[in-house]
Amino acid sequence: MESIWRENIVIPERKRAEGLLEREVVVIGAGMTGILTACHLQRRGKQVTVLEAGRIAGGQTGRTTAKITSQHGLFYHSLISDTGFGRAKLYARANQEAIDAYEDMIEERQIDCDFRRLPAYLYSTVNTDLLRQEAEAAKALGIAAEMVSVSELPFPTEGAVRFENQAQFHPLKFIRAQAEGLEIYENTPVKKVSGNAVYFDGGKVSAQTIIFATHYPIVNFPGMYFLRQHQERSYVLALAGCGRLNGMYYSADADGLSFRSAGDILLLGGNSHRTGRNVRGGAYASLEGIARKYYKDSQAVGRWSAQDCMPHDGIPFVGRYSCLTGNEEHSGAGENGDGRKGHGSSGLGGFFAGNRDWYVATGYKKWGMTSAMAASLLLADLVTGRENEYENLFTPQRLLIKAAAGNLITDIGESVRGLSKGWLRPWKRQEETGEKRWTRCSHLGCRLEWNPDEESWDCPCHGSRFDKDGHLLDEPAQRPLDSP
Repeated sequence: MESIWRENIVIPERKRAEGLLEREVVVIGAGMTGILTACHLQRRGKQVTVLEAGRIAGGQTGRTTAKITSQHGLFYHSLISDTGFGRAKLYARANQEAIDAYEDMIEERQIDCDFRRLPAYLYSTVNTDLLRQEAEAAKALGIAAEMVSVSELPFPTEGAVRFENQAQFHPLKFIRAQAEGLEIYENTPVKKVSGNAVYFDGGKVSAQTIIFATHYPIVNFPGMYFLRQHQERSYVLALAGCGRLNGMYYSADADGLSFRSAGDILLLGGNSHRTGRNVRGGAYASLEGIARKYYKDSQAVGRWSAQDCMPHDGIPFVGRYSCLTGNEEHSGAGENGDGRKGHGSSGLGGFFAGNRDWYVATGYKKWGMTSAMAASLLLADLVTGRENEYENLFTPQRLLIKAAAGNLITDIGESVRGLSKGWLRPWKRQEETGEKRWTRCSHLGCRLEWNPDEESWDCPCHGSRFDKDGHLLDEPAQRPLDSP
């Protein structure tokens, strides 16, 4: 079973890129961020092309629960404490404006994508102390939020914070309409990015501006995003026969559940974990057990998982790829796509320098749809030279030590452990065939862990994933696993 968004939705195929192309802007990645950014720039008169390694919306966009909300868990109270009131207010406003921007685009083009305004609830089954703090923080930042009691969940709660006038939609119906009229090349994985050129098998695109909208940045140096975020996976079960909810729900508790309706289908989500930390499996089985307990007459009609980039300070990275500039080449894939020396990276310049015309959007946490719109609007302004009040909020060059320190230390520990295991035991023998298989990630060499729920090799360091035969599933790695 797959994501319900893919049922009965056909996005016309696009051809592969070939030969030598010249454009003003090239966007790498045809997910929600890439498509929205290309739309905004094309409307402003820019000549834009989009390169997609697979199919349009074939990555995380097709696996979202498609909530468009400024309700981002227990976040605003800590954001004020860690980064200051002014920065927190900008964050809240950027996400509120993103909701409105979706509605404006949908109304303008009359897109039938099941867009619906409704409240988002942050609930707890334990206590309301943290919820009350969050409600007060959100209200202070200008969000219409208040403490309420809720009754449409299948179990009792202690209370909830209601965020008014949020939204949900069908992401693939929306992106199918937005992709019309854009120049998009599918099945065109990027092999290398150098200066103002993006290389693929059989050709390249030369462009004034390059935008990395690949969920996780595919170039290690400059930027070093692998040191600034990790990835988490979460799971969704689609259930028929549960009735419709009048709101979207997200738990403030550890190991809590999320809920939203998609027509007559209920999306039940949960079991979030760091990528590479599901060696015992049981994530889907757990959700199925919850469904049997609370929705006895329900029937599972779909199930899938998604991957989220988790920045250390909780704020997405949107802006220039790196703070310094230079003309070094940087590999995005191929033999040296793991960041090792080989494509002209020399000295410290190869680590820190980049091209001034490179831009990036990543680190959306679990709020990809809202963040994609906010990021695309900011990127369009940066590329066209317009002022944007959110530039300093999202800049990848920020350093918010208080907000980031704890997660940074944890991630360093995970990376040291994973790298040590990877180099000490780089392969594992397959029980069925006796064949040896490398279990060292092709990104930076961390030890991969087997995920029995999805039959994949997952990297706990940076979140790359491979199927049982070593084929690449998720970045930042850019090449498959080798046999020993």
